[in-house]
Amino acid sequence: MSQDTFAFIIHPIQIKKDVARKFPLLGNILTEGQINFFSRYFPPVYLSEVTGIVSQATGRELKGWLIACPFTPPTMLSLPVEVAYNKIVACGQMAEELGARILGLGAYTSVVGDAGVTIADRLALPVTTGDSYTIAMAVEALREAATVMNLPMREATVAVVGATGAIGKTCALMLARDCARLILVGKRSEALDVIREQCQGRGAEVVTSVEMNAIYQADLILTVTSAVHEIIYPQHLKPGSVVCDVARPRDVSRQVAAQREDVLVIEGGMIEVPGPVDFHFNFGFPPRMAYACMAETMALALAGRYEDYTVGKDISEQQASEIAAIAQQHGFRLSGFRSFEAEVTPEMIAVVREKAAAHRKTWSAQPQ
Repeated sequence: MSQDTFAFIIHPIQIKKDVARKFPLLGNILTEGQINFFSRYFPPVYLSEVTGIVSQATGRELKGWLIACPFTPPTMLSLPVEVAYNKIVACGQMAEELGARILGLGAYTSVVGDAGVTIADRLALPVTTGDSYTIAMAVEALREAATVMNLPMREATVAVVGATGAIGKTCALMLARDCARLILVGKRSEALDVIREQCQGRGAEVVTSVEMNAIYQADLILTVTSAVHEIIYPQHLKPGSVVCDVARPRDVSRQVAAQREDVLVIEGGMIEVPGPVDFHFNFGFPPRMAYACMAETMALALAGRYEDYTVGKDISEQQASEIAAIAQQHGFRLSGFRSFEAEVTPEMIAVVREKAAAHRKTWSAQPQ
């Protein structure tokens, strides 16, 4: 029986910091603008071999590789889409040469153009964006955060920012069954109306907005846009609210962490990987932890599902549920909460609840 293998593409997001993880000298010497400029001329970069992933169901071990697409998010958005496609395909060809049997597209490589369809067509090995498992784990993380903050989902107002995107749309459909009121936020009102119609009839009252101030009414916020810069600031959040930030680069400003001790911000989808995994590369997570999109690629390989799985911008709830079941079977699970690259402890959650209780006494129903 041939070995289960995968490869996963990542790229610089915190541009200088991420480049310095692999090339300390370049990351320290070059400015962000210079990195953005020169990155379009870099070839794909081999980062590391991943070892020690072991299925809890079968005992089979998985081997993989991390490959860097050198483009930064601003570069990827500014270049013609064909240029981005060609670079991602070159990364995929490197994965094939290494022996990978399935390829995961991380961060912006999963949203460029048609969300993996063209990349899958141009490569011999199957492709997934990992967005199905990202959806499942983002919704689960928001539900768990609601529990620790004593916010009953059935009574809550939930906002989905980026609700017209592939991930946001399916998250909204799932959350419409859970909450009392659902606020869909996006850039285009016509597209939001389409999603609103799909969410109606599931239990929640559904409204839409193109204004970020709309989330000030929300108890729970799931944000997953493709914005290059942060879009959620301290004034947008009411005391005691929870924000699950699935976006990379992140949607929530660090100002929220600095100024708002009365809200809980968590990163969506940090997954504990089964087995004594070693990534041989530091992408800013604790040991044995991976992004949900990365974990989807691994879980599919362990299940022998060497097929194009999550590609395109239409992801069904059934697909999100299926990959969640596959991942759980093989031993992947949602890990503890993290916020701005740090662990969220029970003590921190207690402080948020305490501050929120005090600040609600002077809270206004309108944003400042």
